Amino acid sequence: MATSAVAGVLVFEGVTGNSSVDTDAKSGPTKTDVRGTSLKVGGDGTSAVLAQRDTAPFSMLGVTWTDPAAKITGAVEVRTKSASSGNWTSWMPLETDLDGRAETGRSGVRGSTEPRWVGPSNGVEVRINAGGKVSTKLPAGLRLDTVDPGRGGSLAADPAAFAADLPAEDPSATPTTEPTDPVPSDPATPGDGTEPPVEPTPSDPASPTPSEPATQEPTGPASPSPSASSSSSPAATLPPAPPSTVPKPPITSRAGWGADESISPEAPEYTDTVKAVFVHHTAGTNTYSCADSAAVVRSVYAYHVKSNGWKDIGYNFLVDKCGTIFEGRKGGVDRPVFGAHTYGFNRDSAGVAVIGSYTDAAAPSAVTTAVARIAAWKLGQYKGDPAGSTVLTAGATGSNLAGTKFTAGTQYSFKQISGHRDGFATECPGTKLYGQLPTIRSLAAGPVTGLAVKSVTGAGLSGTTYYTRSAVTVGWSASTPSVFISKYELLVDGKSVATTAGTATSASATLALGSHQVQIRATHQSGKVTTSASATVVAEQTAPSFSTKPNLALRTGTVNTTAVPLTLKWKATDAASLKEVRLTAPVAKTYGPTTTSASHTAKSGAATTWSMKAYDQAGNTATASVAGTPVIVQESSATRSGTWTTRSSSSYLGGKSYSSSSKGAALSWTFTGRSVALVASRATTSGQMYVYVDGVKVSTVDLKSSTTKYRDALWTKSWSSSAKHTVKIVVVATSGRPTVTTDGIVYLK
Repeated sequence: MATSAVAGVLVFEGVTGNSSVDTDAKSGPTKTDVRGTSLKVGGDGTSAVLAQRDTAPFSMLGVTWTDPAAKITGAVEVRTKSASSGNWTSWMPLETDLDGRAETGRSGVRGSTEPRWVGPSNGVEVRINAGGKVSTKLPAGLRLDTVDPGRGGSLAADPAAFAADLPAEDPSATPTTEPTDPVPSDPATPGDGTEPPVEPTPSDPASPTPSEPATQEPTGPASPSPSASSSSSPAATLPPAPPSTVPKPPITSRAGWGADESISPEAPEYTDTVKAVFVHHTAGTNTYSCADSAAVVRSVYAYHVKSNGWKDIGYNFLVDKCGTIFEGRKGGVDRPVFGAHTYGFNRDSAGVAVIGSYTDAAAPSAVTTAVARIAAWKLGQYKGDPAGSTVLTAGATGSNLAGTKFTAGTQYSFKQISGHRDGFATECPGTKLYGQLPTIRSLAAGPVTGLAVKSVTGAGLSGTTYYTRSAVTVGWSASTPSVFISKYELLVDGKSVATTAGTATSASATLALGSHQVQIRATHQSGKVTTSASATVVAEQTAPSFSTKPNLALRTGTVNTTAVPLTLKWKATDAASLKEVRLTAPVAKTYGPTTTSASHTAKSGAATTWSMKAYDQAGNTATASVAGTPVIVQESSATRSGTWTTRSSSSYLGGKSYSSSSKGAALSWTFTGRSVALVASRATTSGQMYVYVDGVKVSTVDLKSSTTKYRDALWTKSWSSSAKHTVKIVVVATSGRPTVTTDGIVYLK
């Protein structure tokens, strides 16, 4: 909340950047309309009401009273009727913890609640309670002021009148039900229950125009007059506008939000410097649309001038929830304009009001970013440190929310980015937003935080080390928004090899062979430098190798003419770090660096080449391959001895098989190959057989199985090279289950 200039500040949530409002609109001012209606005060003076009624259109409202130093200790609540739906809202509180002595000394200044944006409305009801104590009286001259912000972009009609109190009502009278009327601009006669309106002070011909577009910088200002440089008196000439140490953020000018300069004809006043920035919130609602932000700013402007009786809007800047920054009090955004925002400490400070309420809701990053940008820029004009402290001289006696007492003329220490509550006893800028001030200071002051290397494209990662052949693209991230970052640098072994803008997230480099330490260095707009932790990147061009060349062997499993089960084996190594091995033909598969075998199938009778490629983490490669042809030799091709019978079934290879229960019955096959598998049928009653290879008994194979199986390769043998071999099976004639049924063999050539 603003005080001593403006008691409160509206705060909006949103995304950093400009809203739809043109930052330098030239469509002309927009007429605002302020209407006042006196409230009926109860007989004991502790309550007041305005009965429910229809009104002229309005979008913002507030309650004001005659004595700017008076307070309402109880609750001020309003409810409004939507102009679109006709529905009435629930009761809404108006903030009262502000000091109405802003711009003390001006004729017609009034005390007030914070204004509240309610959106397009045409009906209102008000109730006020002083706090339940008969001894606590409400201030005199209570009045509801409603503000119609007009339509942005339209040319202004005749200047709207300043607000003035309506004649005081008889406490016993019934509240009027007529629509509210525009606040009269004619001076009221003293003593008749009204205040005279503020008399506009003619602008000095030598004074600057009310507001220059935000995109234009004043050129060649003359030196300030003694009064301008030593006090907050109106300046006859513009004071110098020092350059800032940081970039200026986009600012929507007064023309951009449609300020009607005719209602604020007085020349701006200036102080010597800007030593501190006070952050406020406007209170009220956060549910406004950012498309309405310019209308909200116009409404606050009209309320401050026409309802409060101030010379201009109190804040130097306003920020909506989408992060759009609006020029506030006129005089030049790059000037030390004397505002009315923090009672007792308006001198040598600037006030930034966030539109909305941030007592229970935290401000979005768009808001904290925008506030940090404008604060850093203003302080940067006067060599300030957004993370530092400064000394301000109290312009009035009072205290802040923490209980610190101030005496006029005495110096006190403040953070250079402070909250309104640091200078006055108010909740403003809201508990949540106040808790975000350290973040705002950090964003504004730097250095860049959260800086880290996130990726190294063109390199493979093994453990904590990256490997590349030479060229890499390094990606990074930072938690500090890019608008605060002047540049990034890619460092290799401590030396800068590439420089990018602060909006970049990657940079490329070519590395010499060897191990390197890669880092990112970020320069904050303040000049502070942050360097990330290093990443180890090894550049190497030595190819991996197959220490065991790929080879094939038959394996157990079900045999089909189109799918003979086999195993592919290999072993690849790398001097640095093996990444993977890929099978590229006859099918595509990728295997990890520690895998050395895989199960596959191949078509019988077809020669197949199995091609493999090994990759290391740097991208170096090596290739190898092996070819093989699985051949099915059926049982009928065997040399037989003993009794064998033929069985027929579509489940057998070729539709037939041999079966025998005779002990010693034998079958033998001779082939030239490097791997062989016996193919048989199996069941719970199947028996055993002896296996001989090249005349030597090598195994006793039991065909018994709990489930029936056909074409089952259940015994295999492989050699390092292809050669001629003979495999013979002999029936054991196992007691109770003597039968052996065979489908022949498969060999690999």
